[in-house]
Amino acid sequence: MTGTPDADVLIIGAGPVGLLAALDLSSRGVSAIVVETRDFLEPPNVKCNHVASRTMESLRRLGIAAEVRAAGLPADHPQDVAFRTSLTGRELSRIPIPASGERYTATDGPDTSWATPEPPHRINQTFLEPILARHAAEAPGVTLLNRTRFHAFAQDADGVTATISDLDGENERTLRARYLIGADGGRSAVRKQIGAKLSGDPVLQHVQSTCIRAPHLYGLMSADEPRAWGYYTFNPRRVGHVYSIDGTGTFLVHTYLSPEEAEDPGSVDRDAAIRAILGVDEDFSYEVVSKEDWVARRLLADRFRDGRVFIAGDACHLWVPFAGFGMNAGIADVLNLTWLLGATIAGWADERILDAYQSERRPITEQVSHFAMSHQQKLAKPGLPAALEDEGPAGDEARRVFGAAVHDLNEPQFAAAGLNYGYSYDASPIIRYDGAEAPGYTMGSYTPSTVPGCRAPHFRLADGTSLYDLLSAGYTAVCAPGAPAAVLAAAAELRGIPFSVVEVAEGLPAEYDQPITLVRQDQTVVWRGAAPTAPEAAALWELLRGVA
Repeated sequence: MTGTPDADVLIIGAGPVGLLAALDLSSRGVSAIVVETRDFLEPPNVKCNHVASRTMESLRRLGIAAEVRAAGLPADHPQDVAFRTSLTGRELSRIPIPASGERYTATDGPDTSWATPEPPHRINQTFLEPILARHAAEAPGVTLLNRTRFHAFAQDADGVTATISDLDGENERTLRARYLIGADGGRSAVRKQIGAKLSGDPVLQHVQSTCIRAPHLYGLMSADEPRAWGYYTFNPRRVGHVYSIDGTGTFLVHTYLSPEEAEDPGSVDRDAAIRAILGVDEDFSYEVVSKEDWVARRLLADRFRDGRVFIAGDACHLWVPFAGFGMNAGIADVLNLTWLLGATIAGWADERILDAYQSERRPITEQVSHFAMSHQQKLAKPGLPAALEDEGPAGDEARRVFGAAVHDLNEPQFAAAGLNYGYSYDASPIIRYDGAEAPGYTMGSYTPSTVPGCRAPHFRLADGTSLYDLLSAGYTAVCAPGAPAAVLAAAAELRGIPFSVVEVAEGLPAEYDQPITLVRQDQTVVWRGAAPTAPEAAALWELLRGVA
């Protein structure tokens, strides 16, 4: 590279995606500069409310899962989702999700039996992002440039030169890095500059979002029913969602507009809509903390890369933000990318390994976008029964039937085992496929499999250690004692590839039905089979490191 770079990687945007990119690169000994327009620790909007299990597994690897799980709602606050006629009205049904203090021990709930060392956690982005920012500020090799504006970049065969300035446009200067990641959101300047185009469904629904402060609201709800993290409300006056932000009286209220209202969103009475969702009269008082009106979309970029420049998160896909799908998919994007960049910069992988980023992540994000859109369309037409709020047997029956229907519709969203674990990379240039077909990918259900491209099924060793805690920074061979992995090990060492072996004396799940299952650090199975010959091992490693 011509001249000394300011950092190995330049990251535009310090939301959760950009900050986790910096933290992961630091863990690999890769330096990063993060450019962000906001002040350090300036609170983000109250957007994402959920950290998915697979994201929590990555936070565990980075050593911050416990801190994240301790933040947000109080440790004894249920993370249930309740379906009601209004927030203060009748409860129709409920999806039980344990409080954070019981997350590792609870057995009641649709996601408590998942095979993972880290269950999901419901926490608003206002609590999550400062944790990530503080760790990034202290991480070796990471520099945060807050109140700094990115303007443009130019790239050549050796690296990327970016033009930045102070927030007011003064002190314009350049930064030089080997690679650049655009994690700069839905209006991404990086995406526009690489010429990537968004396509899909630009308007699915208009939404009014209002963050309110109303500590006395809990007192209007039935004392016989436990609190919840999320409330879906249904009545003839208004359909909406309410999320508890801190468990002490701060709530985020989503008002979903009808197609007729969407033609003139400004005409919708925000206060009246909030009161209809909460089920309170005009005497009830609340404080508006912030408000944001937005449009639910399903858009996907046609490419995620141009040479040494990549985009991740909302910069390359936008969809209905059910269950935190957007942020968590963005984190999965960028951690896939930083693993590839780390391998390249460390020198054990060929730069062609970077082709795997788009090949692996774009098809998955397209699938998830369709899941989210399909779910949004079902929720948009709930078909409210006429007797939903009636007294007497007819009302009771209407509430029972409707409550069961919305419970069954939404459980796959809030206990999305398939979305967390079920996707597979079926067209990657750095996975050795064997002709077996991966299980089908759905939002709610997950079938463990060691078909190459799938997530290596989780299990614990006899001493209780999680398999995932033993995965090396490169690849790990999972096998029964005596399985000959020495040839693989020798060929990996020759190429400087991080490699380890996990021998399982007893309790190896049935899905591990080959003598050796080779797993990379992100838990993806990349090959399985009997002990290879020396030439076979050499060819395998050449493919895995991007040469073949």
